[in-house]
Amino acid sequence: MQSKTRRPTLKDVAAASGVSVISASRALRGEPGMAEPLRRKVLDAARALGYRRNRAAGSLRGAVSELVAVLVPSISHQVFSQLVDGIHAGLRGSDLRVVLGMTQYDADEEAQVLSDMLSWNPAAVVLSGVEHSARTRELLADFRGPIIEVMDTDGEPIDVAVGISQVEAGAIMARHFLARGYTHIGYIGAWGERPMRSRKRRQGFEAALASAGQALTRVVIRDEPSSLETGALGMAALRERHPDVDAVFLANDDLALGALYWCQEQGIGVPDEIALAGFNGLDMGKFVRPRLTTIHTSRHAMGAMTGEIIRYRCAGEPILYRQREKLALSLRVGETT
Repeated sequence: MQSKTRRPTLKDVAAASGVSVISASRALRGEPGMAEPLRRKVLDAARALGYRRNRAAGSLRGAVSELVAVLVPSISHQVFSQLVDGIHAGLRGSDLRVVLGMTQYDADEEAQVLSDMLSWNPAAVVLSGVEHSARTRELLADFRGPIIEVMDTDGEPIDVAVGISQVEAGAIMARHFLARGYTHIGYIGAWGERPMRSRKRRQGFEAALASAGQALTRVVIRDEPSSLETGALGMAALRERHPDVDAVFLANDDLALGALYWCQEQGIGVPDEIALAGFNGLDMGKFVRPRLTTIHTSRHAMGAMTGEIIRYRCAGEPILYRQREKLALSLRVGETT
């Protein structure tokens, strides 16, 4: 009888399932080439015994762990929390688990965090965006698991990109403003425009305006992180520099809502005196009045697709996907334009 005071070992699982220790280890790691009934027998024995793999020890031996390293700029923003929730949902049904690293839109920080996480021998790596430092690319040069870059498809992915066209998003909003007849159009960004994704949106917005004969000259880029306060500060600065501005595209919904609150405090009518629009389609934009015009992005679906690709590839099972999996964008016209 198994002692209640001793943790069950891999040898116990092998004995209970009638296989060798090597076969038991292969089954628990999900390696391909093993008959499914035999794999199931080992998994059932491990579950009955209460066996848990020592992932840290496995990583020290060079074995691939069951961890999926996910690097995001921040988890405080709803965009990234929904993305991570989606990845978790996509991994469901496997033994793979998410471990998070924060980069704060800093390329050097991303490389350092990635270096630390690779020491755990993760099964897969998820990065934000398709632009990375030479150090990050060097670290991933010999990585053999799936590498998924999320949020952006405008660029050359290392392995697979799952996201949206940021350039297209900017162009969609420019066409909307032009169709509504706005002629003194502005833009507000944050983070010092370190995020290449927001820069690409602004560039797509600018190019679409230029094709219609309008130059984007009314621009404010704040150094602070994106927030309601940053949006209010950006709106105050833009209005002071360009009092004639009649429509503003803001890099994110939280910036747009901050700008809206500032306009309401100043007695500036939205959209009668100035139109505002954001990006991401956050839930809070549906409940303000006037409702926010925005471009909706499917962050949870993006994460779920990412998790599903990782789950199938790590299990050695076939799955059809493109090198760039581009999700659709949806313009949601509210009452602020």
